[in-house]
Amino acid sequence: MPDRPREARLNTGTVIVGRELCTVAGAPVAIPDPERLVHLQFRRFAGCPICNLHLHSMIRRWNEVTAANIREIVVFHSTVEEMRVHAADLPFSVIADPEKRLYIEFGVEAAPRALLDPRAWIAILRSIPFSLRASIVERKPPPPTHPQGGRLGLPADFLIARDGRVLASKYGAHADDQWSVDELLSLAA
Repeated sequence: MPDRPREARLNTGTVIVGRELCTVAGAPVAIPDPERLVHLQFRRFAGCPICNLHLHSMIRRWNEVTAANIREIVVFHSTVEEMRVHAADLPFSVIADPEKRLYIEFGVEAAPRALLDPRAWIAILRSIPFSLRASIVERKPPPPTHPQGGRLGLPADFLIARDGRVLASKYGAHADDQWSVDELLSLAA
């Protein structure tokens, strides 16, 4: 998908129309959530080493995220089948969007800078031993060689209030440019 024009991006204050998505496990998930804040994350493809590294940083601090009354919803541009192979053990709601409908709606881009930006290279190097360990020790499948939707997706994060207003958003400039857990908790406070 080519870079989306900046006008397509959602700004703070934009109201998200209520909808119900279906997780890869078949469970319904509402955006907005009337009970809590929603952290809507757009990641790259199922099995993405950089995404896995980031998501495991969230898992390590999962108690803090849930204590802040945040519902995590993670979207990948992969099929349900690929997601079941690579993301079955994630503790949050995982959405498969192989047609990138949500990506387009939220103005989430794909571009060569996802991997060409030098700031992504550190994460790429850090993800190699993490992925090798997962494949060898945990017997998880390696990242796909030709992922659905390609490798050039950029991350994006949205914090959505109970009434559907976008409280904060971040469009990644490279593959490892997303909110840290500390940033998310600070925004939610």
